[in-house]
Amino acid sequence: MILGVLLALKEAHRKGYKSDLIFDFIIMVLPIAIICARLYYVIFEWKSYSNNPLMAFAIWEGGLAIYGGIIGGFVTAIIFSKINKFSLLKLVDILIPSLILGQAIGRWGNFVNQEAFGNLVINESLKFFPYAVFIEDIAEWHQATFLYESIWNLIIFTILILYKKKSKFDGNLLSIYMIMYGTGRFFIEGLRTDSLYLIANIRVSQVLSIVLVLVGIFMITFHKKIFKQIDTYVGKY
Repeated sequence: MILGVLLALKEAHRKGYKSDLIFDFIIMVLPIAIICARLYYVIFEWKSYSNNPLMAFAIWEGGLAIYGGIIGGFVTAIIFSKINKFSLLKLVDILIPSLILGQAIGRWGNFVNQEAFGNLVINESLKFFPYAVFIEDIAEWHQATFLYESIWNLIIFTILILYKKKSKFDGNLLSIYMIMYGTGRFFIEGLRTDSLYLIANIRVSQVLSIVLVLVGIFMITFHKKIFKQIDTYVGKY
């Protein structure tokens, strides 16, 4: 979070905005994003909490979903932009590199917690890190899906950083993020053994990944028709 804030501050300064833009938003978004990440997880794992609903508040027991945090963050950005009359797309493009960097670093929490791993690795020649990771509790080697996603997110981060000065429209970085993250998450999610399911064998994260990719493509294709580009800002930031 600290690295993300510093990165966002640097980008805000580059675009001529005050630091208060980032600090005001962060104070508002962090608690909401954490609550939404928890709420998302609890909704799709309600069977684990139905007999003891108060356990839904036991965040220290684990159970946060990044998609819930992203949704909560985006809704907060909409509200923040409306209140402060600041362009939503300009705000999101400032923050997107910080988000994907946070996701790349955050995935290592899965390594520490020995969670969010992939399929069982039987082939002895493939039982090595970084392809696989040894899960101590069950004494098995599994695909290191946390690492796959962390590396993919770092690739996205690098592309966004290199491309940001060439961005063609407000929301351009957001659309690239949606397409690239959604694509990577779709395939990596298919390898995981702890996915949240919508119905039957349909994974929630894969459905959302498809939605992200489609929305991102739509934004790039029709941005001139659906988004009003705001060149000047005269507010407090």
